[in-house]
Amino acid sequence: MPEFLRPDWQLPANVRAAMTTRRGGESRGVYASLNLAAHVGDDAAAVAANRRRLREMLELPAEPVWLEQVHGTTVALLPGIDPGPADAAVTFTPGHVCAVLVADCLPVLLASRAGDRVGVAHAGWRGLADGVVEATVAALDCEPESLVAWLGPSIGPDAFEVGGDVREAFLDRDAGAAGAFRAGRAGSYHADLPALARRRLAALGIHDVRGGGLCTHADPARFYSYRRDGVTGRMAALAWLA
Repeated sequence: MPEFLRPDWQLPANVRAAMTTRRGGESRGVYASLNLAAHVGDDAAAVAANRRRLREMLELPAEPVWLEQVHGTTVALLPGIDPGPADAAVTFTPGHVCAVLVADCLPVLLASRAGDRVGVAHAGWRGLADGVVEATVAALDCEPESLVAWLGPSIGPDAFEVGGDVREAFLDRDAGAAGAFRAGRAGSYHADLPALARRRLAALGIHDVRGGGLCTHADPARFYSYRRDGVTGRMAALAWLA
């Protein structure tokens, strides 16, 4: 059976959200087993079966809108005509499912305390540095203080070693982000994606932030990790209004 992680936020019952793990699907080999991505080389029939299982198990009101993710900052407003490349989605309308696919990048789920809007962002280091979280909050079109956030599993700082250019991309915008990096091997740093996301959220006025403690790289039985495995599947983070 598929395994789902749920945000530990206290919100109206019509706010629905979940994140998959790699468990409980029909994909085989390096994609085993609940791969939900159609662009990674997996058998198309297995992906279709996994997506069907996802809809059934979560009782989704519609097929999730699967974005063409490009590590950018474009936000799709659902419902809408073909959004084109986008790395986040928001909706104010019941029955439309926002989704992003991840395998190390950080999924950021957002919802209003009033229960009238939700969003989800795909925040790898590049999108996070360029402002995908800020763009998603802006697209939600409400006071940031009225939002709560949940950070799903992502690559943790022990495994996420980056070059000095990545560190500078964050420090150019926020000198205090230096605290989310620690020195690694010569010329490299270990980056803490959840800590960087929390800083961005706090700067916007969002302080009720949950999650962010699970490392995809460290748990191959439960999570896909692109950095660990190279060729692998993708998990989905989803949010919708009932």
